Amino acid sequence: MGNAQKALVMAAGIFLAIALITIGVVMFISAQEATKTAQENFSSIQNELSSTSFTVYDNTIISGSQVINALNKFNKTKEFGIRVVTNEDLAGTWYGDIIDAQNPASTTYGDVAYRVTGSEIRQPDGTTLVSGATGYSGTVAQSLVSQASLESSNRYVNTAGKFHATVVRDSSNVIHGLLFDQTN
Repeated sequence: MGNAQKALVMAAGIFLAIALITIGVVMFISAQEATKTAQENFSSIQNELSSTSFTVYDNTIISGSQVINALNKFNKTKEFGIRVVTNEDLAGTWYGDIIDAQNPASTTYGDVAYRVTGSEIRQPDGTTLVSGATGYSGTVAQSLVSQASLESSNRYVNTAGKFHATVVRDSSNVIHGLLFDQTN
């Protein structure tokens, strides 16, 4: 009976060990799922929070002074561009990167079409299109924000003017740009 009792105790020990290992594995798997869900929720909350600073510009009419404020605030943001169209500059001027904002139905709408670094305009693959582009005139240009405040400049933004503001999002709903079109 001593051997039988030892065998039962050993079997019970093995059974308890297997049960504890199984419980540990189940807890680990459920913790992984909870972590994944938490990461997805955190990412969603982070996207919402980053979008809140742009909601004031989402299909609204704003003043020229708000356009100037937006230029000052977002001009240096990476992978972000602001296009301002005034009554004097109907082609518009891009500040920061140049975003594909031509056709909202396009699969590339909202993507960075050209990166502006220093005085160069480059395609996203790094190919240089224009060198010495600071102050370059036309729609594919980087302009100094200070020119938007100079009354003598065709890029002048009248602070009393009214502008229709539009937020440009890519296919992943990430905001890459703002469009300001003067309405008066």
